[in-house]
Amino acid sequence: MSENRTHAEIPMKAVGPVRITGPVLAEDVRVPLATLERPLWPSVNRGAKVSRACGGIGVIIVDERMSRSLLFEGQTAAEALAVKESLSGRQADVAGVVEASTRFGKFCGLHFQVLGRQLYIRLEMTTGDAAGHNMVTLAADRLASWLACEYPAMSYVSISGNYCVDKKASAVNGILGRGKYAVAEIVIPDGVCASLLKTTPARVVDLNLKKNLLGSILAGSVRSANAHYANMLLAFYLATGQDAANIVEGSQGITTAESLDGALYLAVTIPNLIVGTVGSGKGVAYARENLALLGCTAERPAGENARRLAAICAATVLCGELSLLAAQTNPGELMRAHETFERSANE
Repeated sequence: MSENRTHAEIPMKAVGPVRITGPVLAEDVRVPLATLERPLWPSVNRGAKVSRACGGIGVIIVDERMSRSLLFEGQTAAEALAVKESLSGRQADVAGVVEASTRFGKFCGLHFQVLGRQLYIRLEMTTGDAAGHNMVTLAADRLASWLACEYPAMSYVSISGNYCVDKKASAVNGILGRGKYAVAEIVIPDGVCASLLKTTPARVVDLNLKKNLLGSILAGSVRSANAHYANMLLAFYLATGQDAANIVEGSQGITTAESLDGALYLAVTIPNLIVGTVGSGKGVAYARENLALLGCTAERPAGENARRLAAICAATVLCGELSLLAAQTNPGELMRAHETFERSANE
């Protein structure tokens, strides 16, 4: 590596616009994606073209929260259980402690696991426009000090006991939530499937069942049944200054496909979409420019810009997922696309 080189260069392009509808936003949005996988741009762009041809992609945010799991240890399992039961009845006290550490974070609740004499305490908060890793960690740190005073028989083990779960595949995040829980959906008439996707609703539904659902079960996937959410998430995260390691839990999502009166209904459900519009990484010039392009730097009540960003991200994931599934219903199409776009990039 050159001693003078301080940055990695990743190509970036804006695709779309993607037509998005729903309670969070109803607009056509051009989406910047930073990736070394060049076929991703035309693939997502094809999905965006479909979104404009059939009324748009509807997006909802089901829930939002960030988590950190404290780990304390008692002398016995009975002692750990007693503290758990005590804390269950003192959540107003806990809220006062953690909310004193932040202007924007709001306490959501606690979840517990007793394992032997260990007590795992999962703290959950909303975090405004920040992704919230540092905000909830600071709140957990304050809570740890309070717990040490209130329950002196318990010993501190760690600020994070892996029951969070941060940047690791798990079942618990999809069940309890971590980040934004987003669902994006679209209905595509059979004529649009034929003209833009070169396929039929029945073939996409069949492939989704046999590849995404049954294939993922066969592989032992954890709360994950999709074709390639990680591709779009990484490109979107890099372009907007997110913590790219969060694609680990972010890519744990499920694609559903149905035939509705001859049309294709397709949805992507992403329960662990971790994005923010302020905080670490968002002050870099290109990230601020891209967030502005996405309309996520306007003066709005706390949290609305981050929800808007999450909705755009979910719609982008749907565009890429739809395009790849359509391509895989046609023998040879996927490989031809990679040969065409990757060869041209190297010439």
